[in-house]
Amino acid sequence: MPLAPANQSQLIRSSQKDEYYQTFLRNNANEAFQTLAGYQTLGEEYVNIVQVDPTKSRIPSRTRRGLFVLCHSFFPYLLDKVLVCLENELGCEQDGGRGARQRQAASWLWSLESWLRGRMRRAVALLSEPQRRACLPAVFVFHQGLTLLHRLHVALFYISGSFYHLSKRAAGISYLRVMGLNGDDGTIRSSYRLLGAVSLLQLLITVCLQLNNFRQKQRARQEWKLYRNLSPQRTQSSGLRAASCMLCLEERRHATSTPCGHLFCWECITEWCNTKAECPLCREKFQPHRLVYLRNYS
Repeated sequence: MPLAPANQSQLIRSSQKDEYYQTFLRNNANEAFQTLAGYQTLGEEYVNIVQVDPTKSRIPSRTRRGLFVLCHSFFPYLLDKVLVCLENELGCEQDGGRGARQRQAASWLWSLESWLRGRMRRAVALLSEPQRRACLPAVFVFHQGLTLLHRLHVALFYISGSFYHLSKRAAGISYLRVMGLNGDDGTIRSSYRLLGAVSLLQLLITVCLQLNNFRQKQRARQEWKLYRNLSPQRTQSSGLRAASCMLCLEERRHATSTPCGHLFCWECITEWCNTKAECPLCREKFQPHRLVYLRNYS
């Protein structure tokens, strides 16, 4: 690739981006230091609140503050990296190892991500093919479950008024406020309780929709088990070989149409929909129950 001198705009944007990340890291490091040292953060000082342990009479110990910092900063980052690496490795295994050369090319650069990727690769290699197929949806469900857990925790915070962060709940750190002219406390709490009730209702609807989607996928799998023993569909009027499925690259068996009109094997497209509810060719989103099994299709 040919090289050319960098222009003024690129140098300015590079410097601004570096300053942004430096400020971000400096603020986070300062907040972590203040928390570990037992000092009020700028936000806590602004609204006159102080951290206390479960006894409500002492400030949290250094152990509790250290646990809070780990749960708030390190554990979520590490968990996200583990889930991403595990999902990528399981996806690559199902794709026949595609992208392995790119991973090997970058393996000499040590980083937390490369170390986790190596660990996940060795763990996935110990699994059988059915276990890998079962693990990929499980990772997706776990990821979605974490999102629902955070939403549930926020709704409970609106109702109870304590533990705004999951990390503070895990460490047992709550807050007491210095009495002052802070408005009608009862009205404020009632308003937030109403917001919490609405949030719980929205969360319940979301869970019901996801369960309904899961049942539809299960029904699709049961229908496949019902028709899996049918003889392969073959053309009767011509001696040409039937069209192939774009997922398994073999002769299409039990042709099934997506809402966008593309045809696949019933087993292939239902297995695909267990992880991605979209057409493998055109990427159009659809629900698994909209798949159409083509009977007597030739």
